[in-house]
Amino acid sequence: MNVQERMRAVLQAEADAIRAVAVGDEFVQAVQALAACQGKVLTTGIGKAGHIARKFAATLCSTATPADFIHPAEAAHGDLGLVGANDLMVALSTSGKSREVLEMLELSRHLGVATVIGITSHPDSELRTLSDLILDMGVIDEPCPLGLTPSASTAVMLAITDALALALLEVKGVTREDYGLRHHGGYLGRQTRTDNLPHQG
Repeated sequence: MNVQERMRAVLQAEADAIRAVAVGDEFVQAVQALAACQGKVLTTGIGKAGHIARKFAATLCSTATPADFIHPAEAAHGDLGLVGANDLMVALSTSGKSREVLEMLELSRHLGVATVIGITSHPDSELRTLSDLILDMGVIDEPCPLGLTPSASTAVMLAITDALALALLEVKGVTREDYGLRHHGGYLGRQTRTDNLPHQG
């Protein structure tokens, strides 16, 4: 492939992988669980999945659901202290076999984590056995010429977590005013404060 063909192939593969996600009852149950959470929402993942998990936590915070990212490796050195009773954890792992993530989930149960939502792809993912709900990413072929670099898989993770966050925002009845209170600076904050002002004639 030349450069243009490769870039088009990557974009097409990512778009196709997102469109192929089967949004079933478990996705609705995941939003309901997030809405009902009595503790904190914690997101986790390692490698590229960890970056998506961190972004998910940031999106939740900005849409009126307090959340935090916990790094699985740092959890082994004290950050597991962030975990408390009634927390809900969302774990992202394409393979579902990342040792650090699995170990942290097992230990989090001892600290009172009430619900684990797993986002994974591989049918033999160990994450499936440790989760109360699984959001299946489907079988994904990475468009990397080596067949290794996560791109379609991370695009699917990002799309699924965005869908969760925005569905949750709607379920919770978050208003523009609520949104604005969490964005006191920047363009988005200005939009929430100025869109409804009368135009000066």
